[in-house]
Amino acid sequence: MSIASTARGGLIALAAALVFSAFSAPALAQDIPRMDPKHCKGQAEITPLEPLSVRTDKGVKTFRVEIADTPREQQYGLMCRRSLAPDRGMLFLFGAETPRVFWMRNTLIPLDIVYIGANGRVVSISRNVRPLDESGAPSAGPARYVLELAAGRAAEIGLLPGDRVTHRAMPRG
Repeated sequence: MSIASTARGGLIALAAALVFSAFSAPALAQDIPRMDPKHCKGQAEITPLEPLSVRTDKGVKTFRVEIADTPREQQYGLMCRRSLAPDRGMLFLFGAETPRVFWMRNTLIPLDIVYIGANGRVVSISRNVRPLDESGAPSAGPARYVLELAAGRAAEIGLLPGDRVTHRAMPRG
């Protein structure tokens, strides 16, 4: 095998790995079929709820969040839910910091998707992501955690990239 073909093969493998990492995150729910919204079946609320705080220029806001830390919980996320209270959310805990893309398969409510780096700082926010939209909402950089809130909540509390998120799974500081 020539150096050129080895390099080309390496580039192809790298490209495939990037595509795989960007689009194979458990939260994308690729293996879950589309469901009729009238008969949508998701997962029950994940308990116990845990406290999570965000610090913005407007102050500190506390939420009670479900923790999605298993592949199944991450695949189903907030699918089929009919509502999400303003003080509630779902926090996805991933093992590595990498670019993320979330989509809204079988998700019936609009969401704000907050991408958070390994340091606990907001990387980017996809605001008011439409229900059932499968086009994908990508992070603007590597994220280790993802917080889903009811659409509009991020704006209401003044949440911006760089703001601090505090949860037991994140580093203090």
